[in-house]
Amino acid sequence: MSDPSATLDLFVRGIAAGAMAATALGVWGSRVSPQARWVTLAMGLSTIAWLVTESSMLFGALGRADVLLAMAYPVGGLFWLFISTVFEDRPVTPMMLAPPVTLLVLGFAMGSGPTQGLDPIWMTFNAVAGLFVLHSAVLIVRGWRGDLIEGRRRLRAIVLGLVAVFALAQVLIAFVSRTDPVDPARMFMIARPYGGAIFAALILAASALFLEARPAVFGAARRAESAPDPRAKAADRILQEKLDGFLAAEGWRRERLSIGALAGELEVPEHRLRRLINNRLGHRNFADFLNASRIEAAKVRLADPRDARTTVAAIAFDLGYGSLGPFNRAFRAATGSSPTEWRRRAFQTSPDLQETD
Repeated sequence: MSDPSATLDLFVRGIAAGAMAATALGVWGSRVSPQARWVTLAMGLSTIAWLVTESSMLFGALGRADVLLAMAYPVGGLFWLFISTVFEDRPVTPMMLAPPVTLLVLGFAMGSGPTQGLDPIWMTFNAVAGLFVLHSAVLIVRGWRGDLIEGRRRLRAIVLGLVAVFALAQVLIAFVSRTDPVDPARMFMIARPYGGAIFAALILAASALFLEARPAVFGAARRAESAPDPRAKAADRILQEKLDGFLAAEGWRRERLSIGALAGELEVPEHRLRRLINNRLGHRNFADFLNASRIEAAKVRLADPRDARTTVAAIAFDLGYGSLGPFNRAFRAATGSSPTEWRRRAFQTSPDLQETD
C-alpha cells in the first residue's frame, strides 16, 4: 500500500507545476515584451524542475534526469532576473544573465562533487543562491512604495515577498540539516511534504494574482498625453495642474524625493497621485517619472559647450541623483548610450572642446 502522505505530496506538486505552467504560458501568449516572455518562461520551467527534482519519488521515477537538474540549478538567479525585469522594469542585459549562469555552473560542479558533509562547492552554491534571493527580497520591498501599478504592488506585498522568505528559509534549513540531520526544521524543506505544500500554496496564490493582474503588470507604459483629458474629473484636472507646476519649478531636482513626500506637498492622497502618474503620464514607477525630466535636462547639459568642463558626476548630483551609478543606468536605458558617449558625440563637431568626465 502506498504512503498516503507521499501520494498527497505528488498530487500537490502536480497542481503547483500545472499552475506554474499555466502562468508561464499565459504570459507567453499575451501581448507583452519578448524579454518578459522569455524571463517568465525560464523562471516557470526552472521552478517546475525544482519541484520535481526535490521529490525523491518523482526524481527516482525519472531515473537520471540531468536535464531537469540543469533546469533547476539556476532557479534562484532566474527569480532575481524575473523580479528585476518585471517589477523593476530593467531591460535584460548580458550582465543580468550572470546570476542564473553562475548558479548553473556551480550546480554542475556541485553535482560532480561529494554528496556528504559541508563540501565547499555545495556551500558556495547555496550561499550564492541565498544572496540572489535576499537581493530579490530587497528589490521587492524597496520598490513597493514607488510602484505606480496597483496590481503589481499587491503582488509585491502579498505573494512575492512570501516566496522570497520561503526561498531564503530553504537555504538556511539546508545548511542546518547538513550539520544536524534530525533537526525538526527539515520537515519544512521543499523536499518534504510540508515544505512542498507550503510552496505549492504560494505558487497557486501567485499564479491567481498574476493572471488577474497580467495586463497591468506586463503591459507597456502609455504615451504621455499632450493635454489633460477634457472628460477627467475636476479633482484630477486640479491635481494635473499642481503636478505640472511641480515639473515646471524643477522640483524633480530634489534628492531622495519620494512619492509620499510629493503627495504631501501637493496635498493629495498618495493613491490618487500614483494613479494619475501611471494612467495619465504613462510611468510605471516613481523613479521613471523623475528620470523622464532628469534625463532630458542631462542631455541638454551634456551637449552644452558651457558645461564642457563640468564632470558627469557633478551634473548627476545637480539633477537630484544621490550617486553616479543610478544616473548612468537611467541615462543608458533612456538613450542607449552612456552620458560620456552622449557628450562625446555632441562635441564631435567641436574637436577643440576638452570635456572632463
